[in-house]
Amino acid sequence: MKRLPPLPALHTFLITAQCCNFTRAGEQLHITQGAVSRQIAGLEEHLGYALFHRQARGLSLTEQGQAFYPRIEQVFDMIGEAVEHASIRRTPLQIKAPTCMLRWLLPKLLQWQKLRPDVPVELTSSVQHGVDFRREAFDAAVVYSPQPGPKREGRHLFDEQLTPVCAPHLLDGSNAINHLNDLAQHTLLHPSRDQQDWINWLAAAGGDVSMIRKSQYFDTLDLAMTVAAQGNGVAIGDWSLIGDDLKAGRLAMPFDFKVRTGAVYRLVCSSRNEPSAPLRELLDWLVKQAGDADQP
Repeated sequence: MKRLPPLPALHTFLITAQCCNFTRAGEQLHITQGAVSRQIAGLEEHLGYALFHRQARGLSLTEQGQAFYPRIEQVFDMIGEAVEHASIRRTPLQIKAPTCMLRWLLPKLLQWQKLRPDVPVELTSSVQHGVDFRREAFDAAVVYSPQPGPKREGRHLFDEQLTPVCAPHLLDGSNAINHLNDLAQHTLLHPSRDQQDWINWLAAAGGDVSMIRKSQYFDTLDLAMTVAAQGNGVAIGDWSLIGDDLKAGRLAMPFDFKVRTGAVYRLVCSSRNEPSAPLRELLDWLVKQAGDADQP
């Protein structure tokens, strides 16, 4: 195989062919006009044919130069694309999500990293349910919209579906939870300071707020679910978000009844830039995972 010419000389040829002038090419390359001329002469000697006609009014490509130019241009375009692609792969996608989403989202992102180690993701959790892309440097976020509305932006993940959950062993024995009235004998765990989730579910299930006798409040859904899994009470949570816990047997549903609140979880993107191909791929994958999890 014939020895290839030096890459800097090929780049000098590319710029010179675009300028058709040694002086202007030197200005773009930040080298002298003489250096450009010497590199072109060395390249022509290496190739064995002239690339430029040297005339008083300037340069023009020879027939061989005209055939050579588009191929060299394509080579440098490919080099530029390779550099850009490598940079994109090394830059983690920045995702924000409320803490209540972590029980569902974190295992999914760990699974994603196994499938696509070339597209790293950094997850930031917050007790806030929204995002301000003007002040926060995230590529995308999961947001919780408590109020229904016709113009919700973003891509739909889940409808909120409230249901009580507890440790599986609380479904058996003398203190088993078999009927609504049995809840009065257990501590009800709340993922927020208000009791609204339990109140909404009890009202829809035909229960009574008076069943809320013993309560424990938590700052996050994750904490409430952890305590419930330990058998220390009955938590109210979103069925879609705790599906993995139910399938794994860490939690159980004492009642086959879920209440849709009208609230939704959505994926939204920053409008600063067009979403990159890796980000679109990740969002498509998460939406599919949510669709699979949302099947009754």
